[in-house]
Amino acid sequence: MVMRDRESRTVLLVDGSASILLYLAMLLQRLEYRVVTARNAEEALQMMEDSLPTIVLTELSLSSMSGIMFLKRMKDHPRLKDIPVVILASEIDPGMQEACSRMGCAAYLVKPVEPSVLFRTIQSISESIPREHIRLSTSLKVVVGDGSPIGGSRRTEYATALSEGGLYVRTLYPQPRNTLTPVQFFLKDRDIVAKAVVLYSCNLGEGPFKEPGMGMKFVEISDSCREVIKEFIKEQLVSDLALPG
Repeated sequence: MVMRDRESRTVLLVDGSASILLYLAMLLQRLEYRVVTARNAEEALQMMEDSLPTIVLTELSLSSMSGIMFLKRMKDHPRLKDIPVVILASEIDPGMQEACSRMGCAAYLVKPVEPSVLFRTIQSISESIPREHIRLSTSLKVVVGDGSPIGGSRRTEYATALSEGGLYVRTLYPQPRNTLTPVQFFLKDRDIVAKAVVLYSCNLGEGPFKEPGMGMKFVEISDSCREVIKEFIKEQLVSDLALPG
């Protein structure tokens, strides 16, 4: 489960494949987006007469009306023209990508889309301060501090949120802002060792998680350790989802 601390955005998915709609809808819901789906462009246009989504993700190969014509209809419509449209293509086609770009699509992605790429794309389009990394809720034992005067006393706590960029450590003894502290935890048979700086500290009932603790950003971590974290988060998101063929 991904942690949410800002307003949910609504994504309209348009694709003729039921399996792709199910896969993407489940993935986006786990990324804490509201999701509505349509099997074709006509259905999507009709849905938008009642309620406008934050963003539209559409396949190019749609029945009756193609994805590029759907894009044109939206951009020609006074009420729909400002809704960002992301094209989900089945194959790389530079000419089609250029045509979609000229018509005003916000992004052009090729399926299957990596969860992190999809997340960053939607964030960059829909948020004034986009988040770069997926933040996953978890319950992960983490050792904070190293016993030194700078690193602080060594103690075992639990991280309740994890991303490639950092973690949130639940603790009754949060350290002050800007404290640089060693952290260590075990993930996917790997010992992850890093140094992290405290971005903010919270008391009970404060902060995005309403629990005492501290938000920490990795400032020293190896590329291999960061890759392990990235793969762990991806597995947690899609391990039980069947990737459409």
